[in-house]
Amino acid sequence: MPPTTASPDDLIGLDPLTTAVLVIDENDRISLINPACENLLGLSARQACQRTLAQLATGPTLERIVHQVQQTRAGVTEYNLSFTVGLQRQEVSLTVTPLEAQPGRTLVEFHPLAGGSRIAHEEHTLIQAQASQMLLRQLAHEIRNPLGGIHGAAQLLEAELGDATDLLEYTRVIIKETARLQNLLDRMLAPARRPDIRPLNVHEVLERVRSLLLAEYPQLSIARDYDTSLPETHGDLEQLIQALLNIARNGAQATEGQGQLRLATRIARQVTLAMKRWPLALRIDIVDNGPGIPEAMRDTLFFPLVSGRNDGSGLGLTLAQTYVQRHQGAIHVDSQPGHTCFSIYLPITSPEAHP
Repeated sequence: MPPTTASPDDLIGLDPLTTAVLVIDENDRISLINPACENLLGLSARQACQRTLAQLATGPTLERIVHQVQQTRAGVTEYNLSFTVGLQRQEVSLTVTPLEAQPGRTLVEFHPLAGGSRIAHEEHTLIQAQASQMLLRQLAHEIRNPLGGIHGAAQLLEAELGDATDLLEYTRVIIKETARLQNLLDRMLAPARRPDIRPLNVHEVLERVRSLLLAEYPQLSIARDYDTSLPETHGDLEQLIQALLNIARNGAQATEGQGQLRLATRIARQVTLAMKRWPLALRIDIVDNGPGIPEAMRDTLFFPLVSGRNDGSGLGLTLAQTYVQRHQGAIHVDSQPGHTCFSIYLPITSPEAHP
């Protein structure tokens, strides 16, 4: 039996709600889902309305509660409920209510646990990261000139010593290390370039990232889950490729180049990014099955020079966040052992929307 379609009147009052809401019909199919619920579950309305309740979420709890309400016609509230949609784990409080005006239909409201505190925490982290980046850039400018002088003096000294002295070993160490520090400073200062805003397709960006990763890690498994109906937006192609590559490379390194990565795209509606409300945004999920981010690192993940690897510079995620911010977007992170998801939100904009 085909899914029940919602009339335009059904949508009145639900579309602008920040509460995630969906409606289940008498055949256990999703007949209506509002934008807030699309964002929460990572599904478009087109995808959701093709599914039954059993196909929506892994685990019997959600289906059991809805069936109970359908049978008793009495509302139920359930706290601290966990279920999985696709690869995303959700922790919510749930309110299920029968719709008396529409017999057979049931309203489901999702209330993410600690959602407000998560947003406040991310805004606080963002402000801290911006302050750290500004301080680091100022230090980089101050260090650059004397470092160049040390490098040049070591080269002159090496030329004066000639080839027949054991002291060349020391001058070569100075030249090599100053060159390494100079490269590090250049990377810190690189994001100062304004984005070159042009029309772009986010899937072109992800395909470039995928090709680069597979060239670097041939044993890596990369799955694609693209919503091909996503509209074109505007941005700097090279900066977005670098931002997503830095994030995806972290996932590849976390699995030692032999794990599984998933690249997914979805539409997000009515989202707040950097304290500005956008009607439409792109959501890009980069998911890996590595060991997860250590608890001690989560609050400083995007800070400069913070790295979980001995050979890491601690700039990859900092630069990724800077490039995404320059596109008025945001990065959200959810991590536990075996599942780390970086969700990159980019508003769908016109060229005039970019400062």
